[in-house]
Amino acid sequence: MNRANAKLGCALAMVLGSALLVAFSHSDASEAEIVRSVAGNKLKREQCDLFAGEWLPNPFGPAYTNASCKLIEFTRDCLTNGRPDTGYLYWRWKPFGCELPKFDAGKFLDLMRNKAWAFIGDSLLQNQRGSLLCLLSKVEEAVEIYREAFAFTIWYFPSYNFTVTDICAPFLLKAENEATDHTMLHLDALDAKWTNNYHKYDYIVISGGMWFWRTATFLENNAIVGCHNCAAAGQNATEYGGDFSYRKALRLAFSFMLSSDHKPLVLFRTWNTEHYEFGGDGMLVCNRTVPYRAGEYDGRPTDHLMRGVEVEEFRRAAARSGARIRLVDTFRLSVLRPDAHMGLYWLVDRDPGDKTMNDCTHWCLPGAIDTWNDIAMEILMREGEFRYSS
Repeated sequence: MNRANAKLGCALAMVLGSALLVAFSHSDASEAEIVRSVAGNKLKREQCDLFAGEWLPNPFGPAYTNASCKLIEFTRDCLTNGRPDTGYLYWRWKPFGCELPKFDAGKFLDLMRNKAWAFIGDSLLQNQRGSLLCLLSKVEEAVEIYREAFAFTIWYFPSYNFTVTDICAPFLLKAENEATDHTMLHLDALDAKWTNNYHKYDYIVISGGMWFWRTATFLENNAIVGCHNCAAAGQNATEYGGDFSYRKALRLAFSFMLSSDHKPLVLFRTWNTEHYEFGGDGMLVCNRTVPYRAGEYDGRPTDHLMRGVEVEEFRRAAARSGARIRLVDTFRLSVLRPDAHMGLYWLVDRDPGDKTMNDCTHWCLPGAIDTWNDIAMEILMREGEFRYSS
């Protein structure tokens, strides 16, 4: 994760080209056909792998726009910030064995009445929260009712007595000097911001990973046991990779959840890849305008290392009795979308000649990240939390 983006962390009718329109008219089903296909494939849903699939052209575009949703944070509003292309908005994720139902805002809110939902993690989960609030704004616009700097924010849907909470805990662990270039990370203690509030939530989306490659000193029982990037940390201690501390964090977090008397449904979202490439002027950019095809790109070695840690620790936790933790494996569908990041377009009133660092980590709203919430709702449906009508 580049330093500029790390510091942002927790702080921060479309026209298609004629070639795409031709492709849509020949290869894509009508919206009604997609709905009928979804209704006719209910028996296949439980067996269908939501995370293996491809991106197909979608002439209907996103469920909301930057004009219809007033809750898009300015750094995520790529179109307002000058992004000239809109093709990235016109794709849908198609699992190989079924259709992924569209997010149903009315159904979701009806079934979240008197419930509480939380996102616990880093700014990528805030990115996903922004998507959820916009998807729900088609029915009711959330009201922000509490904010504690960038650490803790609550939104409220008054007609449904439903809350959505952001808890900024990018390491999940107790961290000192979290927002600096050198963090003191306690491998044996969780961040109290989320553990002290865990009992309040019926549904939790949790994730991490990106911050674990920052310079850090690791402590257990308040004694130094190692570090990552030890030279920069000024420590004479054992060098560990970010995967070491991430595994410690996940194991401790899952252990806390499993031992708690409170049993919310926890959705554990996997690693988010970055799509930085060197541009012609030597800058790191993400200026592609279409998704990768299947097999064209599969991520970096670090991506697979960190996702491997996640899958191993998830399986270890899920095997224990009473676990209500579900894997939301968005890695492969996200790795195919280099076109959907913010790039240069996370700044308002940017000078066209400005060489500001691209953000190739976070995602434009609306955009590909909306699919993460489509999948979250489908997982809840499969869990029997609620049902789609025929």
